[in-house]
Amino acid sequence: MVRSLRWTVEDIEVMPQDGRLREIIDGELFVSTQPHLHHQIVSSRLIAALSQWNDTRTPRGAVANSPGLIFSRYDAVAPDIVWISHERLQRALDDRGHLRVAPELVVEVLSPGAENRHRDREAKLKLYSRDGVDEYWIVDWRERLVELFRRDRQQDVLQFVASLASRDTLESPHLPCFRFVVGRLFDGLPRTRKPAPYPDPSPDE
Repeated sequence: MVRSLRWTVEDIEVMPQDGRLREIIDGELFVSTQPHLHHQIVSSRLIAALSQWNDTRTPRGAVANSPGLIFSRYDAVAPDIVWISHERLQRALDDRGHLRVAPELVVEVLSPGAENRHRDREAKLKLYSRDGVDEYWIVDWRERLVELFRRDRQQDVLQFVASLASRDTLESPHLPCFRFVVGRLFDGLPRTRKPAPYPDPSPDE
């Protein structure tokens, strides 16, 4: 019987440092290149908003950009943004500074391509749901939307809550008093044109 290959954290650690992001989810390897500039702008704006909220008066926790988040030997990812409370952070870090405990909030800014959509909307959603993330936001800067998933305490899984458009406001029970108008994430970004569909072939083709 042929055994399927499962990638591990140890495999990633010996791979070349070539600027690519390598993540594993249930032993499956995902490789990403540097994101689009608009991806980085949106991510930076949300980090700034969360940091401003977090640092008001007494800091509530920590906001981090692309931290190493390791759930197991076969599950190691680097979300675009996380917020983790001081309570969890005290027991979250390993000796190398990687998070080993699920943050309360994880945010992924969606990159183009079917593989990226599968990774963020399916594989990572299942991973974060299984391993204790309380809230998951998927930001789609092309469609100018934010999808919210929140843990259902009865079923103990992340459930879809809402898809927020530009005039809607981002809020969370895990982030008291945090309010941010979604459209501010996309201010000044040109609207992305979807590629025209290929014409149907003629009967002679």
